[in-house]
Amino acid sequence: MNSVETLYRRWLAQPGLPEDLAAELRSVEGDADAINDRFYRDLAFGTGGLRGVIGAGTNRMNLYTVRKATQGLADYLNATDLPKKVAIAHDSRNKGELFARETARVLAANGITACLYPRLEPTPALSWAVRDLGCGAGVCVTASHNPAKYNGYKVYGADGCQITLEAAEKILAAIESIDIFDGVKTVDYDEAAADGRIVTIGEDCIDRFVDAVYAQRVGDGAGIDSLKLVYTPLNGSGLECVKKLLAKLGVTHLTVVPEQEQPDGNFPTCPYPNPEIREAMEKGLELCAKVHPDLLLGTDPDCDRCGTAVPDGKGGYRLITGNEMGILLLDYICRTRLARGTMPKDPVAVTTIVSTDMATPVAAKYGVELRRTLTGFKFIGEQIGLLEEEGRADRYIFGFEESYGYLSGAHVRDKDAVNATLLICEAAAWYAQQGMTLLDAMEALYREFGCYRNGLCSFTFEGESGMHAMQRLMEQLRDCPPAEIGGYRVEQAVDYNVEGGYHGLPQADVLEYTLAGGHKFMVRPSGTEPKIKVYLSAVGASEAEADGINETLAAAAASMMKG
Repeated sequence: MNSVETLYRRWLAQPGLPEDLAAELRSVEGDADAINDRFYRDLAFGTGGLRGVIGAGTNRMNLYTVRKATQGLADYLNATDLPKKVAIAHDSRNKGELFARETARVLAANGITACLYPRLEPTPALSWAVRDLGCGAGVCVTASHNPAKYNGYKVYGADGCQITLEAAEKILAAIESIDIFDGVKTVDYDEAAADGRIVTIGEDCIDRFVDAVYAQRVGDGAGIDSLKLVYTPLNGSGLECVKKLLAKLGVTHLTVVPEQEQPDGNFPTCPYPNPEIREAMEKGLELCAKVHPDLLLGTDPDCDRCGTAVPDGKGGYRLITGNEMGILLLDYICRTRLARGTMPKDPVAVTTIVSTDMATPVAAKYGVELRRTLTGFKFIGEQIGLLEEEGRADRYIFGFEESYGYLSGAHVRDKDAVNATLLICEAAAWYAQQGMTLLDAMEALYREFGCYRNGLCSFTFEGESGMHAMQRLMEQLRDCPPAEIGGYRVEQAVDYNVEGGYHGLPQADVLEYTLAGGHKFMVRPSGTEPKIKVYLSAVGASEAEADGINETLAAAAASMMKG
């Protein structure tokens, strides 16, 4: 009997195995491929924590893999001088509440106080709670914008940032030494709650979070009370905090998309609940055709990403891309803070290596230092922490990434769609007073700086064979670097996976190709999904020209990913 079959039999014989997991295991008996997919590896733990399909097996999200990860976190935390207290949150994902409670049970059994939000709350509210409550770590049970079959387990450090590479390695080492059934300590939930080892986070904590977001106002608020909004939380966790924030701002014309208002981990109207894609925003767009708002806002299930649509001047609505909104908000924050005399000395904005190159000339116009990090908002949060260590956290004015993540304050250390809601409403209201929509503003910026347009191609590689195929493709690109892509000569090739990293950045599995004409092509395997992502960047005299270049590059990417 091979090791996979042995694991399968051990799980099936486990006393107290929940019936849904037992039924799933019985249903695949005799199916070697199905069994192998569930047991060929342990679910990967990295700086993003865990993320995977919900189900039975070591390569799935279930109460056993969550317990094992939590035991590793507890062992790590107990070996440090960090506070023995952990904040826990979950979003609307299936099994989210169960996994949060199991996390608390393991922590409490290991002498660590577990602080749980009493209901689902956004990821940025978890980042807030870690620092607000003086915790040594935080856990948010979420799979962000992934389809309904996924859940995940994000781990945060005492600074409210997702854990560092070093911390992730130490936690992983602890996890790998633990037997998934016999090596985990648990305690009765109700007993631990009764004696104070598990505590409920108070309503005052979430109110302080919303107040901290409100404090990030840039302008004077003029015109916000006239804004007409449609909002969708995409059946996720954003409704409570976004509505509280909008009420404080004075927004009274608010319509919530009814089919997507209530939490539902099955996401019945948007199989891929990601505001980056049109399908997820379709119900909101349908409502816009009836309500005719100034803005459509959509937040993903854990409310750390925010998507926007605005009137297109032709009776319809156009979705603003993540890069476009990043540029709009960067420009709005800079011009407003300069006008109001609130720009700090030596201001800093932060974005990522895969986000639009348009940020460079915009930041230069306003005398703002632009820093670029690896992909992942934790690296932007890290930059805020470095400024804070210098005693100059106020230098940080804005951070964004192309995947719809924004943050304008040091109140949290992760992207924050509640904060993004504030900024987008402020910018839209200010431009409305100038007789412009956000689309008008974006077109004006294109005229000033050039039409920088971006694209993203995702190629999925499921299962063990897919993982090996991804590795082979990256090896092939390194062994035989392309001389041209889509007919454009490669002028510079950069491998971020070199010893010591590139330009002071940590080592990362990323390939970057600068092409003739100022275009760019970047290849990066996802750290949380079985995908290779290809980021496209083109600059042209018009949007149509730049989009055409990206279409050519996208076709080249599809050919390249076939191997």
